[in-house]
Amino acid sequence: MQVPDEIFKAYDIRGLYGEQIDGDVAQAVGRAFVHVLSDLGGTQTNELRIGLGRDMRLSAPELAGRYREGMISEGATVVDAGMVGSEMLYWLVGARELDGGLMCTASHNPKPYTGAKLVREGAIALSGDAGIQDVRRRIAEGLDENPPGGGSVEEVEIYEDFQADALKFIDPDAIKPLRVVVDGGNGMAGPMVGPLLERLGLDLVTAYWTPDGEFPDHEPNPLLPENREFIMCKVVEEQADLGIAWDGDADRCFFIDDRGRFVDGDFLTALLAESLLRKSPGEAILYDVRASRAVADTVQQAGGSAYPNRVGHAFFKTRMRDEGAMFGGEVSGHYYFRDFYCADSGTIPALLILELLSVEESKLSELLDRYHATYFISGEINSTVQDGPAKLAEIEERYDDAKIGHLDGVSVDYDDWHFNVRTSNTEPLMRLCLESLVSVEEMERRRDEVLAIIRA
Repeated sequence: MQVPDEIFKAYDIRGLYGEQIDGDVAQAVGRAFVHVLSDLGGTQTNELRIGLGRDMRLSAPELAGRYREGMISEGATVVDAGMVGSEMLYWLVGARELDGGLMCTASHNPKPYTGAKLVREGAIALSGDAGIQDVRRRIAEGLDENPPGGGSVEEVEIYEDFQADALKFIDPDAIKPLRVVVDGGNGMAGPMVGPLLERLGLDLVTAYWTPDGEFPDHEPNPLLPENREFIMCKVVEEQADLGIAWDGDADRCFFIDDRGRFVDGDFLTALLAESLLRKSPGEAILYDVRASRAVADTVQQAGGSAYPNRVGHAFFKTRMRDEGAMFGGEVSGHYYFRDFYCADSGTIPALLILELLSVEESKLSELLDRYHATYFISGEINSTVQDGPAKLAEIEERYDDAKIGHLDGVSVDYDDWHFNVRTSNTEPLMRLCLESLVSVEEMERRRDEVLAIIRA
């Protein structure tokens, strides 16, 4: 069958429901996934045990059923957790030592989208470089018209066990009755995180807390300013201690401080790293190449070892295993934990920040003041560029007196300012993140200088 090549992305499978991904495509992906897992593990397909989960999207019940049919038809046992957050599927694969897992989700994308996140044993993510393109090729080569069959389904309920494991990351008795605004974006955060927050005795103000694939309130992507405007205003209006918002499949969470300001992912990474290093000194921490120097500086001051890393969850999860890293954080709001199978979680960061504020008896804005006073960041800025490699070479030549890195795109480092530029995997875009250690004005001047080169 014909399956559109463009649905096979760098980190997952993603496309428009009905137009790019329908039931037949899902069934083919499920079948091919079994073969890829078998090849990766050297295991017979009829011996594979594969986790399955789905989010709250309207198309998810149908498509999850077709993924399941495909996997069963190739002889696999499918351990079906039903409607869960993505990290719950990762937990299922890790905790029950399954051979892999498929999460039917389009994450933070708008209503018309669907897709799948794929992991192998140990909840290690498949990526375009390792696994996802193998699924595409297997389908393109042609699947047998008469698969062997013989698979089975085991339906499981995992909420209680998952929540018990997540709670082990903090001391529940330390949590004070903070006033917290939570925005679930009509995604999976309500059922996944909600019971934990209620158990901690918080004064909760809930919004869009019920899963609803119609997304009647706003798209489930808090990284877009228009989608977080509500919670920023609500925190101020409620005089809350903080706000927390989740994306659709709830594997990312985002924070609003008590002044109603959005907390940048690199500053949040620094706070989480410092908190974790107090509990376990001397550990390795990963951060992405776009991040503020606040992360490395904070980690070093707290006695840890900081390592920059390529952007993307597959790269983080693999590198964390290689380094034995305790924690990793990305600017985009993905936070990874060694003791959570190196997977990203939207539950654990929320619990850790609540514990930090309770133990420190400080406001979130106060903990962030030192970063706002020292590190002046641009955020990620996208520009349309037709010839990305040529533009990267031009930038590298222009700043040849700096320390140049090639871990991911081009990183240019001076003593008092630095930036990273990367090309998009899927679009003719160049992404700039820049920081000055001098002032906002100096950051803006340097930002405009680099953008002028990019956009020339």
